[in-house]
Amino acid sequence: MTETEVQPEPLSGDNVEDNPGLEPENTEDVQPTDAPEEPDTFSREYVEKLRQENGRYRQRAQRADDLAHRLHRELVRSDGRLQDPTDLDFSDDHLADDGVSLTEAIDDLLTRKPHLATRRPIGDVGQGATTSSTDVNLLGILRGQ
Repeated sequence: MTETEVQPEPLSGDNVEDNPGLEPENTEDVQPTDAPEEPDTFSREYVEKLRQENGRYRQRAQRADDLAHRLHRELVRSDGRLQDPTDLDFSDDHLADDGVSLTEAIDDLLTRKPHLATRRPIGDVGQGATTSSTDVNLLGILRGQ
């Protein structure tokens, strides 16, 4: 063999695509593919199954959101400082286990808007059951005790 017949083994970077100056050794084996590739498709049943499953997850998420809003409203109502529990906007932070963020949010709201506070009368307002003695004093009743 002479030096012209010995060809070096191609290195990893000696590809025709990597180096446009190199010519392919065997051009007969390289054939372009003219057939278009089919896109990845799924069967109709599989897609419908996925849509139904996704729909169930969306319904569960909506139900969880509804329950979280109800819980928030009831926590605000149980606090008792707001006339209408829907006055405080919903926030996931208010549902924390410690309840500090909810209390702070209600305090902040009442500081900014005191007219939202509950209007429940406290003390003796002259209505309801009163204690009375066994003796009826008509003169005392007329005087207004």
